[in-house]
Amino acid sequence: MPLKIIRQDITKLECDAIVNAANSSLLGGGGVDGAIHRAAGPKLLEECRGLGGCQTGDAKITYGYNLPAKYVIHTVGPVYAGGNRGERELLISCYKKSLDLALSHGCESVAFPLISSGVYGYPKPEAFRVAVDTCLEFLKENEMLIYIVVFDKHGYNIGKKNFADLDEFIDQNYVSEQEEIFKSSKNAFDLPRFSKAKKIAGMVAGAVPCDEAICESIEMPDFELDESFTEMVLRKIDEKGMTDPECYKRANIDRKLFSKIRSDIHYRPSKMTAMALGLSLELPMNEFEELLQKAGFALSKSDMTDVIIDYAIRHKIYDIFAINEALFSKDLATF
Repeated sequence: MPLKIIRQDITKLECDAIVNAANSSLLGGGGVDGAIHRAAGPKLLEECRGLGGCQTGDAKITYGYNLPAKYVIHTVGPVYAGGNRGERELLISCYKKSLDLALSHGCESVAFPLISSGVYGYPKPEAFRVAVDTCLEFLKENEMLIYIVVFDKHGYNIGKKNFADLDEFIDQNYVSEQEEIFKSSKNAFDLPRFSKAKKIAGMVAGAVPCDEAICESIEMPDFELDESFTEMVLRKIDEKGMTDPECYKRANIDRKLFSKIRSDIHYRPSKMTAMALGLSLELPMNEFEELLQKAGFALSKSDMTDVIIDYAIRHKIYDIFAINEALFSKDLATF
């Protein structure tokens, strides 16, 4: 199951367990800790009193009481003291111990705040990196939906490493929807960026008027028009020597969703799912656009998400979690 970066009030999130960035007493405090105790009600504090506290880097579990979540997993993060006193190892332990507890209690979904990134002073970009890396390592061997709940994106510098000149690229390539409509009205399918195969696909779909000259000259299309989205995905998996789990985990999509795609030759995915699989398969731009067309979509310069995907493929950035950070930094939905 996937890893999702979201901005939301963790106390209102409906999942099997939420993680509380607690203090060692487990008796409540400020920030996320206080908010969770207030939302859960007095019975949470009553149960916590019987736990005997918690060591830094460890985790303990209680019921959620008035929360939408069934469980609260309490973990104590390290106080940041420059980074040379084992803080990173202790923070990793917080995530590992919490995930182990969620797994042992049958949780299929769990939500984390950025542990230690508040009053405990852990630098937010580093805390975020530890959270993502540790959760991804867990997901290599386990099936679970994991949320990383970031209350405020400011100060995280998310996506800067791989997307250093993204803003400049957006300035040069992003156009408003009105501008795109105007360009399309001037017979955009005649622009050089559209190959004969794309014109043919447009005519087959009824989106482009039939060009008799093109139709008469058809000898061999640039791609198989009768190959479905599912067939192309499965063919590319085989060609690249990948396994199904490698593909859907790299795409950050649920195993059950991938099973639906595999079992239905005519499956019509959402645009985000189609793009995620194209990124997982590390398709070059021409094949990526072909896969989108088979799902009934195309990249648009008036869609900020599409422009970022365009940037990523041009720069051979196929790590969907790095791309998610860039999307999150622009207040866009992530994969």
